[in-house]
Amino acid sequence: MSSLCCGYKTGVLHNDRKQEVFSTNTKQEFCIMVLKIINATEMKVGTNIIFEGESCTVKKIDISKTGKHGHSKARVEAAGIISGQKKVFVVPGHERIEVPIVNKRKGQVLSIGEKISIMDLESFETLEVNCPEEVKQEIEVNSNVEYWDVEGEKIIKRKV
Repeated sequence: MSSLCCGYKTGVLHNDRKQEVFSTNTKQEFCIMVLKIINATEMKVGTNIIFEGESCTVKKIDISKTGKHGHSKARVEAAGIISGQKKVFVVPGHERIEVPIVNKRKGQVLSIGEKISIMDLESFETLEVNCPEEVKQEIEVNSNVEYWDVEGEKIIKRKV
């Protein structure tokens, strides 16, 4: 069973996973992303979620239970993994929330400019990666860093 949602073709793999198949505009490549889906009441501080198409980390969560026949509500404060932008939202407790797959990898810095050029230490591929200013001040050429691959977007998180 599949449907078309926001330009993505989706289909259910298991009860808690969703498969997305999409193609890029320039090439006819197909990428398959498998996302885990949890209920809003299952979120904890530090959980990575997708809200309004952006990957976020939960910083604070308050779950309130309403009256006899009401539903619980979850008030969530989250910060974007890539942008760092703060988001506050309220969702019903039974709301299904997507959890992104975050690959944490290590790389060696090759050059520092507008973007940081790094070489992955496992696959030896060269990447151009964004870096926050506070981390950019700590790193030098030939130092090792940890970078995250979040739904195809890469960002340097810390010096190793």
